[in-house]
Amino acid sequence: MATEMTNMTGKVCLITGATSGIGWETAKALASQGAAVALVGRDADRTQKAVDRIRASAPNAQLESYIADLSAQEQVRRLAQEFQSRHDRLDVLINDAGAVFTTRKESMDGIEMTLALNHLAPFLLTNLLLDTLKASAPSRVVTVSSGAHQSAKVNFDDLQLAHGYGTWRAYGQSKLMNILFTTELARRLAGSGVTANTLHPGFVASNFGKSEGPFWAAAFTLMRPFMISAEKGAQTVIYLASSPDVAGATGGYYVNCKPARSSSIARDDATARRLWEVSEQLTGLPTAV
Repeated sequence: MATEMTNMTGKVCLITGATSGIGWETAKALASQGAAVALVGRDADRTQKAVDRIRASAPNAQLESYIADLSAQEQVRRLAQEFQSRHDRLDVLINDAGAVFTTRKESMDGIEMTLALNHLAPFLLTNLLLDTLKASAPSRVVTVSSGAHQSAKVNFDDLQLAHGYGTWRAYGQSKLMNILFTTELARRLAGSGVTANTLHPGFVASNFGKSEGPFWAAAFTLMRPFMISAEKGAQTVIYLASSPDVAGATGGYYVNCKPARSSSIARDDATARRLWEVSEQLTGLPTAV
């Protein structure tokens, strides 16, 4: 599977989770299409190396980097402020950063880490950048979800899984939240010229989960023969970020560059609205009237 090259000259793209895997492949592709690409990473050295690797193959690429631990809301807010201090436009925001945690951890804000990083970070960052996205319309928000959402549900009585935490339970719930967030975001942005879509990239061979210890590193190594490359996994992200075929499409869930059917819970508008309201409370955003 390959996406057609689109001329992205003059476009500004911000990509989280851009130091490796799908995020890096997406950054490389969009930069090669002429876009000015801002890579967001947690570690300064790794982020600079990611920039250097792209520049080695595309010397004229327009690249810049931002450092932020997106599980910390203060750093998400700083990232948004830094970006807006440098740019008055944003054509594409790609929310790719995410992780899986084998044990229950809390962020510096006291929020369960999977929820903090995989859902609240893109929710907060997108909302903080909405004015810039609207001013740049037509513009796009692309959020990376996963097929892991299919068996998940949102437990509003124990959203942070303080009771009965499970690695894949937490991950699946967060990926379901990505779709619900996109659904409600698309509804709220109707008529603004800003589109919002989400996707399942496939079972991608990446560094995902390896920081969680030797067991998970070994498990992912054993599963690698059944995985697709990060380059292939990035194709649907690139498609949603740049293809004219989806210029006006919004609120969709995509697999292999095609619309797909998400779970019934993921399509429930009432659940999407409730999650939005709870997320506003957890991030301290003002409730929309």
